[in-house]
Amino acid sequence: MLILYIHIFAGGLSLAGAALALYAAKGSRLHVLAGRMFFAATVAIFLTAVPLAIANNNLFLFLIAIFSFYLAFAGWRFARNVSGRPAAIDLLAVLLMLSSGLGMWALALIFYHTGDMQYVVLLLFGFIALALGITDLLSFQSGTVVGSKRLTRHLTNMLGATIAVITAFLVVNVDLGPSVPAWLIWVLPTAVITPYIVWWNIRLR
Repeated sequence: MLILYIHIFAGGLSLAGAALALYAAKGSRLHVLAGRMFFAATVAIFLTAVPLAIANNNLFLFLIAIFSFYLAFAGWRFARNVSGRPAAIDLLAVLLMLSSGLGMWALALIFYHTGDMQYVVLLLFGFIALALGITDLLSFQSGTVVGSKRLTRHLTNMLGATIAVITAFLVVNVDLGPSVPAWLIWVLPTAVITPYIVWWNIRLR
């Protein structure tokens, strides 16, 4: 299926863009170009993931697709929006992120009652979606997303999007064996990279 091949290619491109952006000096031309490549790839991932999720009747992946795309979109917008004043599309994106978080928690409840251990993933990602969505919304309302705070929001969301891409790659390509809970591979990148995000936030502020 062509759409699946495009999805896979975009995933590889996003990993390359993320690696280059992390390697390059922040603010350099290479960093900017790599960031644009990463964002363009995440757009392609989202536009292919949604129809794939619908075709397979997979609400889990549909919610994950919205969640992952928001991280890249918000990170891109914080990089470009120097004024800190949100546009209508920013507010719409935040509402979609919050909706995906609530949707994850609702689906987690269903999974829990049916014995599907992926409810652990949905609980964690739902919490992250709501936490980041509320933080971004409050930042917009306060009108203080400028200077170092704008950079921290950019960094947090872009690294969050990077975690999402790495997670997708690991879930598809790595098998930890039957003795390891299926949800572990989903949460491992978040557990490893989140302390780095916290450290960068502290450093920037």
